[in-house]
Amino acid sequence: MSVNESEIAATNSGGQEPDARKTSPAVVKRLSLYSRVLQAMEFDGQDKVSSADLARRLGLNSSQVRKDLAIFGQFGVPGFGYPVMELRREIRRILGTDREVRVILIGVGNLGSALMSYRGFLKQGFTMLWGFDADPVAAAQRVRTRIPIFHVDDLEQQIASRPVDIAVLAVPQEAAQGITDRLVALGVMAILNFTPARIQVPAGVHVRYVDLSLELESLSFYVQ
Repeated sequence: MSVNESEIAATNSGGQEPDARKTSPAVVKRLSLYSRVLQAMEFDGQDKVSSADLARRLGLNSSQVRKDLAIFGQFGVPGFGYPVMELRREIRRILGTDREVRVILIGVGNLGSALMSYRGFLKQGFTMLWGFDADPVAAAQRVRTRIPIFHVDDLEQQIASRPVDIAVLAVPQEAAQGITDRLVALGVMAILNFTPARIQVPAGVHVRYVDLSLELESLSFYVQ
């Protein structure tokens, strides 16, 4: 594999990593995609990769890959490329998924049950601590998991017993803001929102939206 000098990302000044709050969300998302591709390469026994190969697999250009990685430091060796295992380990460290990331789910309906049953979270470093629902008995009957499911009224008590990194919202739309306010008051700084509601949070709290209906509508444009 031929790799020229531009393959190597420039080192940060002073070796300091950038403030995560100032890093573009688009860059963070691409880092996650790089990590997934590198994981597949590891499974296939591939030991090195070029920026061109990473870019090709994700529909990007190689300069974008090099630019993204250059934000965080120097990776790779001239004439060799990026060591797959080492680069994935560094990206996981940057993303914070090289440690236990504690997740809770609020709303264990049909969608919530599917999310709780998904075993891929643990492989990526995410630990689902608990589920919460207005009817925890019925919720426990819907989902096959050993993850404890509590009444939503127990939210404060449970989070007081163990810190939470990310909360996933799969509640009815009208309940989303009220639950969010409680989570923020409890110090939860990251929320993944599967409801259509646009929730309000203070500065410093990060929200990502997953609107399945919106994504389907967008795709329908291409199949007319």
